[in-house]
Order: sequence, then structure tokens, then C-alpha cells
Amino acid sequence: MALPIVIVTRRLPQQAWEILGAQADLVCWEQDCPVDRKWLLDHLPEAEGLYCLLTDRIDRKVIQVGKRLRVISTMAVGYDHIDVGACTARGIPVGHTPGILTETTADLAFALLLSAARRIVEGVEYVRQGQWTTWSPDLLLGQDVHGATLGIVGFGRIGQAMARRAQGFHMDVLAVPSPKGGSGAPQSSVSLESGTQSIAKPTMHRKGSFEGTSQGEPVGAAFHE
Repeated sequence: MALPIVIVTRRLPQQAWEILGAQADLVCWEQDCPVDRKWLLDHLPEAEGLYCLLTDRIDRKVIQVGKRLRVISTMAVGYDHIDVGACTARGIPVGHTPGILTETTADLAFALLLSAARRIVEGVEYVRQGQWTTWSPDLLLGQDVHGATLGIVGFGRIGQAMARRAQGFHMDVLAVPSPKGGSGAPQSSVSLESGTQSIAKPTMHRKGSFEGTSQGEPVGAAFHE
């Protein structure tokens, strides 16, 4: 019995390729760039499955051309690039990966916060360019993160993950609930075991805080889920 044909719009990691390849005949766009639309439309008519990325526009035309499609899945948390209404009309289920990158995104965001505050990139370039010769009391001092105030705009899963990381730096956290009141966005005045404050709108603080880019200015983080 022939395996169902599944269109894959980007080369998968080897382990994922082997798992999916054992259950389907995979037809893959091999280039490391968004799939060519003509290529996709040409290969869809015989496909029963489509495994796509957030960079792919899976609109009504794509779904109409894929007359044999039984399932569409995206390697992403969001699925705005897929016409879910058209899929629903055809009875095609849409799969995605909710929550899979929450902690990863928070790691990256906090790493960028630390890098900006401690002027890491500037320091690396300073050394690479051969400018560092000796110690200086005020050389690339940066700004302390510990004990500062972190403003988080959009307190969904990623915002809460950032707040948990901030606890380890003894930061005061002020969180603005997600505009859409999304999943996990607290509406009460105090949330999380850390005592994170949930506020109606951003505020500015004189205390060393994170809502801007220069020393002494507040710096903020926005997360929309």
C-alpha cells in the first residue's frame, strides 16, 4: 500500500525526517529559503498532508489546489499564515506547536537584556579592535540588572517566563496584562509567587529599571502571544 504524500516546505532535522518519513512519502522543498509558490502549487494536487513554516502563505488558493489535503501542520506556535476558515470549511485539521518556544524565547530575551545592560557586544568589539590596553574605573560600566525594575508589556506565557528569570536577579517586575487578555495573563493586582505587580498601563521609574536603552532610563520588554 502506497504511503500518503506529504509536502514539506523546508528540510527537517534528521530525526524528525526519519519519524515522518516512516509514515509518509515526503516531497520536500530543498532550498533554505521560503518555498516557491509555483513549486508548492504544482506539487499540492496529489498531497494528503502539508507540513509548512510560518514564512509560508497557506491561503485559500493553496487549500483549493490541494484537493486531497487531509491535514495541514505548521512548525510554529502561531498560525496566522494559514487560512483556518478555509481549512474548517474543508474539514482539514490544522496543527501547530503551542508553548513549544516559550522558555526558549524567554532565554533569548533575557540574554539580550543582560547583553544590553552590561554592554557585552560593545565590550567584545572593543577587545577585537585592539582598543583594550589596561583597566579603567569607568570603562564600559553598563547598568546593573540585579535589583532593577523590569517592565513587561504583554503578560502571557513568555512574559511570565521572563518574570521567573527576573526573580533570580531579585528584580521588581511590573507587568501589563496582554491586550487581548490572552491565556495566562493575570488580571489581579498581584500575580505569581514572586509578587509580580500587574498594572493597567506602563509607568516610568527613577529607580534603576528596564524600560529604555540608555543608562538610568527605564527599559521594557513587550511580548505578544
